[in-house]
Order: sequence, then structure tokens, then C-alpha cells
Amino acid sequence: MTRLSVNINKIATLRNSRGGNIPNVVEAAINCEKFGAQGITVHPRPDERHIRKQDVFDIKPHIQTELNIEGYPSEDFLKLVKEVQADQATLVPDKPGQLTSDHGWDTIKHQSFLKDVINELQESGIRTSIFVDPDKKMVDGASIVGTDRIELYTEPYACIYPENPEKAIAPFVEAANLAKELGIEINAGHDLSLKNLKYLVDRIPFIAEVSIGHALIADALYMGLRNTIQEYLECLRP
Repeated sequence: MTRLSVNINKIATLRNSRGGNIPNVVEAAINCEKFGAQGITVHPRPDERHIRKQDVFDIKPHIQTELNIEGYPSEDFLKLVKEVQADQATLVPDKPGQLTSDHGWDTIKHQSFLKDVINELQESGIRTSIFVDPDKKMVDGASIVGTDRIELYTEPYACIYPENPEKAIAPFVEAANLAKELGIEINAGHDLSLKNLKYLVDRIPFIAEVSIGHALIADALYMGLRNTIQEYLECLRP
């Protein structure tokens, strides 16, 4: 069964909008796991507009499953990931101040850089995953840089899915099959929701993990966090 990692950035965004510590991101992480999530994802950005560095240190001791830290692999980010001893680091090619991730790595152009970063993290015992578009050339490049996993950037899938599910999923199936052949595990994330998640994992049942934040937290406003997580887990069951 594909594992569910809940991205709690939006909870931190809500907290930061008012100041103080309500809602409490540590309590949110604990509850996500208690309600069935198999991991917690955070994406600390340089401006700390949602998850802050201190949040990451505060959350880690309370995580019973695994902590996935996303971000651009700057010196500060790598230092944080190693100090916290994250279970997984997901590397994204975001520019400072970027609203949200919107593309994968060019694994050919940035081959040398990615090799060095991945080696540094793996030497510290941290599993690596890199954000990749559903492009077979980029998957080939991911194999060369030595990453443990790729995270397929699924916004294009989510955009096309309502109009043509088969067209939406086709490049992702090709990319995933190639990654599997190359011995790379597969994660997926971005704009996944209760509307499109089951179709994705039914067509690519060997996805190791999905990371979902925005839609899941939005759904929780209406259904509650416990019920929402259970609904997402139901989508992931074979």
C-alpha cells in the first residue's frame, strides 16, 4: 500500500497569520500520525512564511513514523536536514520566495550539483528524493545522480485529469515504469486530492509514498482531520 505523508505547511501558515501558537504544528503532526498518516512532510522556506526551522526541530522528537523535509538544497537547508536527522530529504528546484513548487529538476543540466548533494545526504544516512517531471530523460538523469527516489511532480496530472484521465496519467505511467526498471523508488505529490488520488495509485500501484498538504488540510476544514486522513488512506488501499 502506498504510504501517506501529510504536509502540514498550511497549518503553520494559519498559525503565522495570527501570531502565537494556535494551531500548534507539533500537535497537528502528532494527531496526523494518530489518525493514520504514515509520515509528516514539512517544507521550510528561507522566509519562514509557514514552517519555521524551529518547528522542524520541535516536530522531529514527536514523529513515530518518518519526517520528510522538502526544500531547495542550499547550505542552510542541508545543515538543517542533517542536524535534525530527517528520514527523507526531498530536493526541489525552487527559487527563493517562490509561491509553491512548479517544476522538477533538470537532472542533466544539474547533474554534478545533484550528485554532490545526494552523496552528502546519503553519507549522513538520509534517504534522498528529487522532484522530477514525468519526462523519461529526466528519470534517466535521476538514475545517474544516484537518488534513492524520485517524486513525480503531479500538478500536470491534476490539471488534465478532470477532462481526460487517461491522457493525464499516460506520461506518469511511462516515467514510473522507467524509474522502476532503473531501481528507483517513486513518490508523488502536488495537487493530489480525493478526486484524483485513487486513479493515480490504481494505475501506478508501486508508488511508495504520496505527500499531500493543501487539499488534505482544506478538506479537513469540512470533514475534520481524522475523517479526512481516513478518506485519503481509503484511496490508497488496493
